Amino acid sequence: MRKHLALLVIGVFVVGMTLMSLTSEQFVDAGSRKKIHFTQTVTSSQDPGQEHSDQLALVLSPNEGTIYDGSMTFTSSEPVQVMVLHEITPQESRGQPTWTVDGRTIYGLSLTDLMDSGSSEFTGAALALHSPSSNEFTVTLSVDGWIRGQPTEVIMQKIEIEEAKPSLLLSRANVPATIPMHRGVYEGDMVLYIITDSSDEDYGKTIAERQKWNVEFASPIRDIPEDILQRLFVFKNGIKGDGIYGFQDEVFSGTPSQESEYSALSSVVEVTWKTGQRYVEFESATDVIAAEEGGRVEFEDTDIVLNAPQILWPGGQMTVRPDTEITDETSYSGGQITEINEEEMTVTFVAHRGWGPDGRTTYCIVTDATPSGPAQSMGVVSSPSSAGLIVHSGAGDLFEFKNGIIGSGYLGFQSRISGSSSEDTNYSPMWRVYLVKWNDAESAKVLETKADIDSFRADDLLLVSIARPTNSDHIVNCPFVDPFQ
Repeated sequence: MRKHLALLVIGVFVVGMTLMSLTSEQFVDAGSRKKIHFTQTVTSSQDPGQEHSDQLALVLSPNEGTIYDGSMTFTSSEPVQVMVLHEITPQESRGQPTWTVDGRTIYGLSLTDLMDSGSSEFTGAALALHSPSSNEFTVTLSVDGWIRGQPTEVIMQKIEIEEAKPSLLLSRANVPATIPMHRGVYEGDMVLYIITDSSDEDYGKTIAERQKWNVEFASPIRDIPEDILQRLFVFKNGIKGDGIYGFQDEVFSGTPSQESEYSALSSVVEVTWKTGQRYVEFESATDVIAAEEGGRVEFEDTDIVLNAPQILWPGGQMTVRPDTEITDETSYSGGQITEINEEEMTVTFVAHRGWGPDGRTTYCIVTDATPSGPAQSMGVVSSPSSAGLIVHSGAGDLFEFKNGIIGSGYLGFQSRISGSSSEDTNYSPMWRVYLVKWNDAESAKVLETKADIDSFRADDLLLVSIARPTNSDHIVNCPFVDPFQ
């Protein structure tokens, strides 16, 4: 009977592989090291190990050369022991507890005390829950850890999984990012805005030192066509104030109230008063231009572009979320801001976690988008002019998932993957959005890198298509930030 059981167990390798795919629903290739994170309900079966007649629920299956390490939390219907297997040679097996199915591949065995529930750290070749009783037990468990090596065979497994869609539970999926605001002027009224990116690295560093918040270097936005930019007048002398150079507030050529013309991307025009002129405080772009035409000031078109999204402007402001508590379950809908603090001159955004092209963690905020449908859904400014970036190098590629693993992404599935990160020379805060769709959503895996997408796409396991909501070009201003600075 024992021989037949062992043969049966070995015969379910393929079934076990399927179960491992479900169990390791957060498997992601990262060289020879892979991340696992899952929550499952498992029912035990008779232990197939030789000279074992008790119950076993195998959690992470043994395979030659594979090592698991991490932590497990569980609750069981019967008292159980955490069982960890360790690869050993036959010579090392003498004098210690062992476990084997066929008598040839032998594992060292370690067991904890019996518990109904608990948490345990583990490092070993396999992980299981064991009961010395012959009574079947059911256990709900969560595992968070890493695999070194690639499991390709499963020695035994009898798992019953509750019918539920696999989910990706990232920690710190959404966090607050409190960013300093600047005062500007439009037609005599106040504008509050932020500066997140600069096409000139040194200029960005100057602003970062002044505002005590990092400004990302985004060289591609330097080449964005002028018809997508607005003009931002920055004063290098004149009346003292809180402007970038310590003089009067910057003057904008437009606001989101002029929706068809508004752009958060601003071309910097430096304004210098000529010698002998009487300083006044400008209140509109029209007045500044008239002063230049009248010979009172000089313009320097710097070719510098700033990403300067407006938060509050005459007659409007960005949407403030009604639920101000930010959690891992916070969605993209309903607004991106939890507080506009005019006294402290700060604004707090929801920073959304995702992956860069190489799998590194990134956080972004969302400030504006086109077309108006997605902009309204996210509670951000509508910026139709940015649609002109759909085929321009000033925009990067952002991949959102439309099915598969449930998660904190914009569409309710796993988090986005970007085509560049803020450390890359091709980084831009402007993104054209691609939709990733699994051909078989039930077999979806968690992807963390652009190479993952390319690989599964090459194998015809998923489709990638450019997003066109309402049959329109879709661009989002999603600057990367460090919310923990």
